Amino acid sequence: MQKIQTQGIHHITLVGADRQTSIDFWEGLLGMPFVFEQPNLDDADQSHLYFDPGDGRLITIFTSEERTPDREPAPQTIGCVHHLALDVSQATFRQIAGRLDARGIEHSGPKDRGFMDSIYFRDPLGLLIELASYRFVPPQGVPMGEVMLEAHRIRVARGDYNIQEAHLADAIELLTRDRRRSLSEDRTPKDPY
Repeated sequence: MQKIQTQGIHHITLVGADRQTSIDFWEGLLGMPFVFEQPNLDDADQSHLYFDPGDGRLITIFTSEERTPDREPAPQTIGCVHHLALDVSQATFRQIAGRLDARGIEHSGPKDRGFMDSIYFRDPLGLLIELASYRFVPPQGVPMGEVMLEAHRIRVARGDYNIQEAHLADAIELLTRDRRRSLSEDRTPKDPY
């Protein structure tokens, strides 16, 4: 028996309301270019809008002019999506609360997640959206997931409750040492003073 090995998210499709609400939210608020549109090939009464979130993947929305936005929180029961998290830079993250406030959009305010910063708000259809910004940059050629895995191992070994910046820094140092060669035989920390 073999696994079906995935290699990333191809796209995420959400059920939207009318076309313009989707364009105004995904492009007009979140800055995702509206890059493609065609009929929903499984339901000709709906349109299928494609937005580019900036990482080479796509977020797509099924829209219908017969549907109107409903701001009631989307269900968060078993089998439902709890929230959609989107990546932003630290520079952008520091602007989010003010930009949401300027539009009168309620939000959680910044949340300290140890390894990242987050802010939450609901889209016009009640879906919980998280804008998240990592507090670290992985070493070149190392995926985020490997840094998180190593930081998790360090956290568990130390008996700490959740990943913090010290775990990330130590994970980055370890991954860099393991992946980048050196002429030095002893690569342990030193005090040159």
